[in-house]
Amino acid sequence: MKGTRTSWHIATSLILFASAACSSSQNGVAPLPNQLTASAGAVQPALDGATGLPGGEAPCAPVTGQMNCSIVLNTEIPPISNPLTPASLLPGLHPADLQAAYALPIQRAGTLIAVVDAYDSPTAQVDLAVYRAAFGLPPCTSATGCFKKVNQSGTTGTFPSLNTQWDEEIALDLDMVSAACPQCRILLVEANSASLADLATGVDRAVSLGAKVVSNSYYANEWSGKESMDVHYHHPGVAITASSGDSSLPSYPAASQYVTAVGGTSLTESSNALVKTWTETMWQYDGHGCSAYVARPSWQTANACATRRSVVDMAVVADPKTGVSMFDSLAGGWLVAGGTSVGAALIAGAYGVSGNFAGPAYSYAHPEAFHDIAPAGFDLVTGLGSPNGVGAL
Repeated sequence: MKGTRTSWHIATSLILFASAACSSSQNGVAPLPNQLTASAGAVQPALDGATGLPGGEAPCAPVTGQMNCSIVLNTEIPPISNPLTPASLLPGLHPADLQAAYALPIQRAGTLIAVVDAYDSPTAQVDLAVYRAAFGLPPCTSATGCFKKVNQSGTTGTFPSLNTQWDEEIALDLDMVSAACPQCRILLVEANSASLADLATGVDRAVSLGAKVVSNSYYANEWSGKESMDVHYHHPGVAITASSGDSSLPSYPAASQYVTAVGGTSLTESSNALVKTWTETMWQYDGHGCSAYVARPSWQTANACATRRSVVDMAVVADPKTGVSMFDSLAGGWLVAGGTSVGAALIAGAYGVSGNFAGPAYSYAHPEAFHDIAPAGFDLVTGLGSPNGVGAL
């Protein structure tokens, strides 16, 4: 099926959100030394430096030696501060919309999905409870064993410092995992900083704590020598997702052969009293293209790059103008967000539903289970397309 889908769900109005970007220094977070040059021949990655995108703003200001978060906040109207605002009045795409658009089936209970992000969100559990309650999702708390927050050492005693931009990233990621798999358990691993060394340590920690899926919503434009970090993303039997970034260039860790790299689309609907029709087009601002360094994996049978890895395997909504609803009390309440962060977490949740953690090789063996997004066939921006159920995950 190509680009357009239908479901029996009432349309939700899309309202847009405004947010001002801040630099990391405004949060008292000093730039760290470059920690990406540990291996011989590695050079400092070139962060994209872009904070503005059509319809949105990327709040994470680039810092030398650190990874960018990949959330993009819509910039048209302010947040809604009341956490008890009825769902019918909330902006953006709701969980039911996302489940319908991507044909996510009856939920599988119990899968542990890890979200790895930098710094601390002190309100993460409370904000997640607001989101889930608003949309009728079952509670997910530490008291029930559904939710757990740890630092990169795997303990709960102390957490990193607060960074408001990464707090927004954490809120979005937790909400999107919940939207795709309401019955999954969630592990939030907070890295000490946004250095790749710390974030990669967080991935290893998540796996050691039993996560079967790990979501990574961060990126830097790729650089020579990055493959030395692949060991942290190579965990057989665990599905690792990575946002492709929001700079229109190949990025890491999306370029790793061991991750499912998720790019972006614009997702819109038109409806009458009975039926909703979904239309999806490519969002050209996602990180995409042919890796300059990574050879084409043998499993990447659909590829427009000849001998190199295409750095997007699949795509879901990322355009902030057609973005998702999220809740973050420190950012002002209910917002609308996009960016390829949506995809890393949403596809992580979809892996949780599928119960199959084979990774991207399995997806390329089942291209029929994707919505083809124009132009027809595999393309650099959206890869195989967007999921049509979880048959290819």
